Amino acid sequence: MKKGLLVLLMPLLAVFAILFLGSFEKKPLAAPSPKAPARPNIIVIMADDLGFSDVGCYGGEIHTPNIDYLAKNGIRYTQFYNTSRCCPTRASLLTGLYNQQAGIGKMTEAEDQPGYRGHLTENTVTLAEVLKTAGYQTAMTGKWHVSNTNVQKDPKEQLAWLNHQKDYGDFAPIDQYPTSRGFDRYFGNIWGVVDFFDPFSLVNGTKPVKAVPKNYYHTDAISDTTVAYIQSFAKGSAPFFLYVAHTAPHWPLMALPEDIAKYKDTYRVGWDVIRKNRYEKMVKLGLIDPKKTKLSDRWQNDLTWENNPDKEWDARAMAVHAAMIDRMDQGIGRMLKALRETGQLDNTLILFLSDNGASPENCAAYGPGFDRPNQTRDGRPIAYDLKKQVMPGAQTSYASIGQRWANVANTPYQFWKAESSEGGVHTPLVAFWPNGMTAKKGSFSAQTGHVMDFMSTFVELASATYPKMHQGHAITPTTGVSLVPSFQGKPVVGHSTLFNEHFGARYARSGNWKLVSASRDTTWRLFDLATDQTEMNDLAARYPDKVRELESLWRQWANTHQVFPKPGKKTN
Repeated sequence: MKKGLLVLLMPLLAVFAILFLGSFEKKPLAAPSPKAPARPNIIVIMADDLGFSDVGCYGGEIHTPNIDYLAKNGIRYTQFYNTSRCCPTRASLLTGLYNQQAGIGKMTEAEDQPGYRGHLTENTVTLAEVLKTAGYQTAMTGKWHVSNTNVQKDPKEQLAWLNHQKDYGDFAPIDQYPTSRGFDRYFGNIWGVVDFFDPFSLVNGTKPVKAVPKNYYHTDAISDTTVAYIQSFAKGSAPFFLYVAHTAPHWPLMALPEDIAKYKDTYRVGWDVIRKNRYEKMVKLGLIDPKKTKLSDRWQNDLTWENNPDKEWDARAMAVHAAMIDRMDQGIGRMLKALRETGQLDNTLILFLSDNGASPENCAAYGPGFDRPNQTRDGRPIAYDLKKQVMPGAQTSYASIGQRWANVANTPYQFWKAESSEGGVHTPLVAFWPNGMTAKKGSFSAQTGHVMDFMSTFVELASATYPKMHQGHAITPTTGVSLVPSFQGKPVVGHSTLFNEHFGARYARSGNWKLVSASRDTTWRLFDLATDQTEMNDLAARYPDKVRELESLWRQWANTHQVFPKPGKKTN
C-alpha cells in the first residue's frame, strides 16, 4: 500500500524538486555587495596664509559659497594639522613625511644638514610620482616653493630680475621643478612671494612666462588653468590628480577693486566685534564646544578699535584680505562647474585646506630685496609703507594684515603662522567626494590628522604602492595615517602622537596632551586640549612628570627625524 503510493508520488516529487531547486538556484544566497566606486580623481586645493576661521564654513564672514558647498556636502575636520609655514607644509603634504625628513626644515636656502637642504631630497617620492605609477594623469597649478632659489649676488641685479627688467634664467634647478617630480603639467610660481598682477618666477612647465596680459590676476590664472587641465584630463579614461596651490591670501595685499568693494564696510566694526561674531558662529555651526574651547584673549588688546589711529587703513587691509579669499572661492566655483560639465564631479575627491595660520608679518618692514621688487615692470615705485598712509590693495603697495588681524583670522586660537601653537598649526580641512563618502553630509571628523596623511590616503584610494626604492634611492617610509575610514563616518583616532619644529618653535602632542614652546621663548608650556583647545591654562607646573614625558618624546622624534633647531636657539 505504502510502496504503491510512493510509486505514484515519485513523478510529482521529481517535478517539485526540479521547480524548487531551480528557483533556489536562481535566488542569490546573499545580497551582492555594493560596487566599490571607481578610483577617484583627486584635487588638493591649498590656500596660503588662510586663517582658521576665514572661510564661511569655519565661522568667517567672508563670502565663500563654493568652499561652503563642499563642506555642506562633505565633512570638516576639527583636529587637522599643518607644519606652521609655507614650504615645510608643502614638503610634508607632497611626500607623506615630516618636513625635515623631506629636506625642508626651514626655508629653501640650501644648508649642509640633511633636514635643511631647502628642496625635496632624494629619499622622497611625491604624491604625483606615486599616483603616476598607478596610471593617474597629474598636474599642478600655483605655488611650488620646495626647491632651492637661484638668487643674484649683486642686490641691484636681483632687484632688476624681480622687477622683470632683466632675465637671469631659471628660478631654481630644473631637476627640482614640479615637472621633474611627477607632474605632467605645471603652471605657477616657483618661488613663494608674488606680485598678484605680474608674478615673478612664473613658469609654464619649465619655460619662464616672460610677459602676462594687461588684465592678469594670479588667483584667476591659477583657477582658469586648473579648469583647462580638468577639461583636458576628462577627455581621457584615466583618473587625474591635481594639486592647486593658491598664493591667496598671502601678502602682499593685492586684490581686484570690485572684490575689495564688497568688504569696504565689513571691518569698520573692528577686531573685537569680528572675533566675537566668528566665535559665536563657530559654536552655532558645531565646530567647537564652548565648554572646551574658550575664546582666547585678543592679542595686544590694550589698544581698542575706537582709539586706533589707523582704523581706516586697518579696515581696508582686512577688506583686501577678504577680497583675495573671495576671488579664490570664485575660481573654485569655476572648477566645480568644469567637473559637473565633464561628468567628473561625483567621483572626484576634493580636499581644501591652508598651509598655516594667518600671517602676523609686517611685510613693509622687510623692504625690497630677495623675493620682493621695488618697481613694477613699467617702472612705477612700490611702496613699503610703515606709517600706514598708503592704502593697500593696488600693485604699487606691499602690505600685510599684521598681528591683530591675524589673531582675528585664527579665531578662536592664539598666535599664528610659524608658531607651534594652535593658531599656527591648526588648519581647516574640508573633504568632499559624493561617490565615495558615506559619512553624513555636513558632519565633522575629530580624527587627529596631519598633511602627511594625504599620501597614505591617496595610495589606498588609487590602489597604488608607496615604494621602498625610487630611481635608485631608498625611500623613507611614510608615517601618514589614511583618512579613508573618516570618509565612511567611522570614529578614528588618527595619530596618537604628533610633533613639530620650525625656527625653534616646537610642540609634542600625545593624545590630548600638548607640550609647546614659542620661537622666541623656549619655555615649555603644557595644555590639555580635551578641555583647553585655545591653550589658555598652562599646566606645566602642576604636571612636571607629563612635561618630562612629552619632552622626552619630542627629543626622541627630533633625534630620529633630522631635526636640528636653528643655530643659536636653545633646545630646552
